[in-house]
Amino acid sequence: MQGLQKNPPSSNLKNGDDNMLIINGRILTMTGTDYEHGYLYSKGKTIKKVGDMKEFPETIREQCQKEKDQVLDVQGAWVMPGLIDAHCHVGIAEEKWGAIGDDCNEVTTPVTPQIRALDGINPMDPAFHDAIQAGITSLMTGPGSSNVVGGQSVFMKVQGRCLDKMVVKAPAAMKIAFGENPKVNYGDKDKMPGSRMAIAGMLREELYQACQYEEKKKSGNINQGEEDFRMECWIPVLHGEIPLKAHVHRADDILTAIRIAKEFGLDMTLDHCTEGHLIADEIAESGFPAIVGPDLTSRSKIEIKNMSFKTAGVLERAGVKTAIMTDHPVSLIQYLPLCAGLSVKQGLSMEGGLRAVTLHAAEICGTADRVGSLEPGKDADIAIFSGNPMEVFTRTLYTIIDGNITFQNVSYSQPAGQQVL
Repeated sequence: MQGLQKNPPSSNLKNGDDNMLIINGRILTMTGTDYEHGYLYSKGKTIKKVGDMKEFPETIREQCQKEKDQVLDVQGAWVMPGLIDAHCHVGIAEEKWGAIGDDCNEVTTPVTPQIRALDGINPMDPAFHDAIQAGITSLMTGPGSSNVVGGQSVFMKVQGRCLDKMVVKAPAAMKIAFGENPKVNYGDKDKMPGSRMAIAGMLREELYQACQYEEKKKSGNINQGEEDFRMECWIPVLHGEIPLKAHVHRADDILTAIRIAKEFGLDMTLDHCTEGHLIADEIAESGFPAIVGPDLTSRSKIEIKNMSFKTAGVLERAGVKTAIMTDHPVSLIQYLPLCAGLSVKQGLSMEGGLRAVTLHAAEICGTADRVGSLEPGKDADIAIFSGNPMEVFTRTLYTIIDGNITFQNVSYSQPAGQQVL
């Protein structure tokens, strides 16, 4: 093959709706099929073809020549799906502004299903840029854990100025919380909940009322104009369209969350799952996935005294689908791949570590139809690394979101030359 011209090191990289060809990469699709010497072709925002360089289609070569498409010769670099943080507070708990930039918790009332993270995120939060530089292309962000019911999380891309254009799924989950945070926040104000019993009781009561409301609506006993806005927020949860996103650290809180979700027949993710390694078999039996972390932080509360990077590996071996989180700003968003690497160091498989921040994260967040793997038809969200991203010396070379190069490492350049195939 002849005639494909790559971009010189300092060229103006094309973005927008242009096509892109990545060649000579170590392609890790996360689907079980990898290519040691592969290519990836995208058109606009969508991946069109992934394969081995030995089977590079003549039609793509002709298309690239005709359209003068962007060609990246990555010379053996790791080409992966853009990384995903399945639980953080980027944009809603801003790093630099203290209380002024903290919109993470509505601490005036303990049950707030009607609150939407979408209405509190600042897309200008510098943490979004830090994420891009780390090869992270999407994330789940949302309310904190001060309330029994915190509100609705959103799954979004990390590049953009208008939040509505960055959204992949909203609402993406309903945040609930067990343990110290709601207990301390309201118990200190002489309000419910002041105990773990009260947290569970208030959640059950809210879910019971939501179920009753849904039955009335289904049977036609709620007229137009008589809808209850707060109860309406529970309909996607009751219909299995989005999961409960349960803040749980201690083993007994994890089991309480499982008990309540089973009682009402709801989907749920077990977020933090700090003592999950102590009850791994019970979690596996429940069928609920876990989003583990943040472990790259101090043991700042009693309920995380058993925090360990070994948790993800123990859960994986028990058969629990597991993702890794930063809980930014608790651990900083850019350390997501490092957190996965430290989990691998403590027993998580290498494949499990990579999937915990790509495909498994997407599957748990309900967005695997668009992100999490390199497959035709999925979003062209791609991260290119100098090596394994879970290793501390690895550099991010390119971050590509919706087919746009949003980050290029200025210290990395392609060698001069014209013929790349």
